[in-house]
Amino acid sequence: MTKGRIHSIETFGTVDGPGIRSILFFQGCPLRCKYCHNRDTWDTKGGTEYTAEELIENVSRYSSYWKSSGGGITASGGEATLQADFLAELFAKAKEKDIHTCLDTSGFVDIEKIEKVLDNTDLVLLDIKHIDEEEAKKLTGVGIEKTLKLARYLDERHIPIWLRHVLVPGITDSEENLSKIGEFAASLNNVDRLEVLPYHTMGVHKWENMGIEYELKDVRDADADDVARAAEIIERHGVKVFNSKK
Repeated sequence: MTKGRIHSIETFGTVDGPGIRSILFFQGCPLRCKYCHNRDTWDTKGGTEYTAEELIENVSRYSSYWKSSGGGITASGGEATLQADFLAELFAKAKEKDIHTCLDTSGFVDIEKIEKVLDNTDLVLLDIKHIDEEEAKKLTGVGIEKTLKLARYLDERHIPIWLRHVLVPGITDSEENLSKIGEFAASLNNVDRLEVLPYHTMGVHKWENMGIEYELKDVRDADADDVARAAEIIERHGVKVFNSKK
């Protein structure tokens, strides 16, 4: 029986998938995002060990909220796909109990490693950090091609996705980047939602508490005007931005 490492559990999540959800933050991440607000999830050896059955039992106390709101569980992180075998077992057990499953991922994974996960995945929240390969590497330590490849594969399998993009002033908010994101989203048939998430510094204290320098300390938070501008650029390609202010 596979065991997984879980950093923490949010029992009443309302933004990481439809309805009221239990958000399972997996331990470990291959990315090194400069704006990461869960810096303490990077270490693969941290967290608490669970079997899939133990974890489902733990969160099923909130099943009445899921059922009444159309919610379920979301595997987040860190990067949940690092623990693909455990995640596949977890989602399989969830579907046995008719629980809606959502995967929140950077997409930095080889598709063959998560085939069994996707067999029982109802929705994928897919983060496009920066659509330019080299700029993505500067921001996260890895390129974006695996993410784009996964998006296309999910389209082929008719698995719905919510595309997400964190808007970081001066880094991810260029017209070229946003326009290319809009163009890419428009090329897919499985995008149920596209969200522009304003960059914030609420996770900086985690870096400071760990004694690690936060490189983006001089970058301001994105505001409503920034998000509205980004939405306008993306929507030129015929893709509706869910949280745009009209």
